Amino acid sequence: MSDAPTGLWKRNLATLDPGYFALVMATGIVSLGTALAGHRLISQVIFGFAVAGYVLLAVAYLARLVWYRSWVTKSLRDPTTAMAYFTVVAGTDVLAARTAVAGHDTVVLALAAAAALLWLALTYGLPWSIVAAARRPVLGEINGTWLVWVVATQSLSIAAAAAAPALPGGWSVEIVPAVAASLWAVGVMLYLILIVIIFLRLLVIEVTPAEMGPAYWIAMGAAAISVRAAAGVLALTGGTHPSVVVSALRPLLIGLSFVLWAWGTWWIPLLILLGIWRYLVRGYPRTYEPRLWNVVFPLGMYSVASLSLGRAAHFSFMVTVATAWVWVGVAAWVTVLSLTVYAGLRAVRPGPTPPPPPG
Repeated sequence: MSDAPTGLWKRNLATLDPGYFALVMATGIVSLGTALAGHRLISQVIFGFAVAGYVLLAVAYLARLVWYRSWVTKSLRDPTTAMAYFTVVAGTDVLAARTAVAGHDTVVLALAAAAALLWLALTYGLPWSIVAAARRPVLGEINGTWLVWVVATQSLSIAAAAAAPALPGGWSVEIVPAVAASLWAVGVMLYLILIVIIFLRLLVIEVTPAEMGPAYWIAMGAAAISVRAAAGVLALTGGTHPSVVVSALRPLLIGLSFVLWAWGTWWIPLLILLGIWRYLVRGYPRTYEPRLWNVVFPLGMYSVASLSLGRAAHFSFMVTVATAWVWVGVAAWVTVLSLTVYAGLRAVRPGPTPPPPPG
């Protein structure tokens, strides 16, 4: 692999972080959380940022694929970065879920269909690509980014549920609930497998401050989105003809979702302590990095998951938690957006003019 091309824009495009769609995930989920909490104006403003970010990143990813295909291929075969491409699926699905609140059913169907096709390609293509390209055991290279696979799977379940009202009655009563519940189950199984591997890796293999980054917040975010996906399935009641799948799975959906909600809550203090260790104890530079958006998304999803399950299962305490926590997500979003803008301005700002040569 050759060095990055010269020139600011070319270099940034070639080295674009594969997980930058976490910006769309984070922005979309904070917009959805504020909408569900009743803060419509704030939600609409943030939603505008989500749409703009989606369009800009989609163009950038396509341009990178066309002009710097070798960089894309390398990142797809690297176990430490490949799974970050699932942020494209999750970002598309989160945008679909927020668009459903706005009532644009056709757009929701288009986004959900595009995300489903990409999810299929990545789900069966990435593991094969990583294993085929590896010349060494990949276990030691699995990190928190792999949990984006879980997030993408659960986000597809959410998008399927969001698209149900725009589909014919037979689809919305039986087919969509079965698909959404199946995706939720697959996501839960992936989460259980990956979280055990990642947790053991933290205990067995020495972890550096550089690696112990924002990606590990996805451990909490993956649990939270699994709760939100279950709440989405529970909402598919089918009107006067309840779905057989939802009726049969309701106790499991509520019970396991509560376990996942508690598990995700348990992660929050631990992740804060790991952040203190990284930045204060080990002195890691407190500068902007694209994966800071991986912190915003779990914080926003936690409020959405708590609010959704609280309302679906009549857990009033979850609704209370979500009503307050939604502002944590907003504060995190504003903070990281400010850092993003500041980093962008610094990158394009011309350097100081060199002094004229003597004489």
